[in-house]
Amino acid sequence: MKYDITIIGSGPGGYVAAIRASQLGFKTALIEKYDALGGTCLNVGCIPSKALLDSSEHYHNAQHTFKTHGIEISDLKVNLEQMIKRKSDVVKQTSDGVSFLMKKNKVDVFHGLGSFVNKNKIQITDKDGNKTEIETDKTIIATGSKPATLPNITVDKDRIITSTEALKLKEVPKHLIIIGGGVIGLELGSIYKRLGSEVTVIEFMPEIVTVIDSDLSKELRKVLTKLGIKFNLNHKVTSIKTEGEQVKVFADNEKGEQIEFIGDYCLFSIGRKAYTEGLGLENIGIKTDNRGKIKVNEHLETEIAGIYAIGDVIDGAMLAHKAEEEGVLVAEYLAGQKPHINYLLIPNVIYTWPEVACVGYTEEQLKNNGTAYKSGMFPFKASGRARASMDTDGFVKVLADKNTDEILGVHIIGPRAADMIAEAVVAMEFRASAEDISRMSHAHPTFTESFKEACLAATDNRALHI
Repeated sequence: MKYDITIIGSGPGGYVAAIRASQLGFKTALIEKYDALGGTCLNVGCIPSKALLDSSEHYHNAQHTFKTHGIEISDLKVNLEQMIKRKSDVVKQTSDGVSFLMKKNKVDVFHGLGSFVNKNKIQITDKDGNKTEIETDKTIIATGSKPATLPNITVDKDRIITSTEALKLKEVPKHLIIIGGGVIGLELGSIYKRLGSEVTVIEFMPEIVTVIDSDLSKELRKVLTKLGIKFNLNHKVTSIKTEGEQVKVFADNEKGEQIEFIGDYCLFSIGRKAYTEGLGLENIGIKTDNRGKIKVNEHLETEIAGIYAIGDVIDGAMLAHKAEEEGVLVAEYLAGQKPHINYLLIPNVIYTWPEVACVGYTEEQLKNNGTAYKSGMFPFKASGRARASMDTDGFVKVLADKNTDEILGVHIIGPRAADMIAEAVVAMEFRASAEDISRMSHAHPTFTESFKEACLAATDNRALHI
């Protein structure tokens, strides 16, 4: 069989690339190693974690805020088995939806490990060891990433687990120790803290989630501490031991003293690394760096002509929507179009509660770049909508050019931040000024009024409601 474009990997980058390629008239094949389509995001990442985050937030509110709302419940308890079942149902529906989209767009799907024989021939080995070969003119590598580990730590997937196992536990941990204060660890930690676990985070850096604006990092740590999560910053994990149902984690603090942490589960969450094993890259002369990533040019083409790579296997933020944009870019470039991605305007989101969302430059980046800027901030405690829903933690922070007033960065921690950030992305795509947003009518009462107020604050400190 001969194809115009073959995509290896069916995550958000891969399956979206397949759809766009087919829309543009290319005969397209999609190769997926596992039985279900959707990759990490749909099966063991974005979608299942959000399902459990929502479930745990409902339980937390039933425990802590329903009574204030005038809703009284007795005999409240967690049915973890049902929570996991609902999560699995959501995952299946979403994965089945991707399968439907492949059929609708006439994309041929192959299940098995795709490996390069040469640049125009790919061998597919299914789970029974049967081999199929297809020919292709162009190939897009979209094989994603997997949890990173440390060389001296063994993840047994029983008591020492990764995010994959954390999404299907059969019991709520008594004490969950999380190694790594990044996005994945904090999201999963907040799930189990709401469900009743003691949660301890051990982080090597002096702050959690150091990739976002420092004001957001500090505020997020403050609200998660209020939830009951314990943070140990500037701690370097040296070893982990399991003794039956007990896990002991040893870490050196900033003074060099060894600290022992004891729990029943340890979540290893120090980030992710590119998944490129088994692709046969050596057969076509593609090299990877020490993190397993593939080097590409501005068109996302590798050093081998006709072979492209997108998503987590190349440099940049490991975000599903970033991979989607790259998949579309490659398909459209191959069709002779001139697509473009502004990587600065790809938003980043953390789905704790309150949520965290940001786009553009952080204040630290503007300082380091020597950019003259001004800042406006508006707290949700001053928002009528936030008070009505009892979601008053957090704020909106807007950074604008001091001379032109163009919005350079928007950083939100608060209710529905993941949805609110879209307005900021639109504004920045059209190079709006803070005053432009402050003169737009925002419905009242809404959370997005806080964005308008932060823009007013950045425009000669004109916020109206504080």
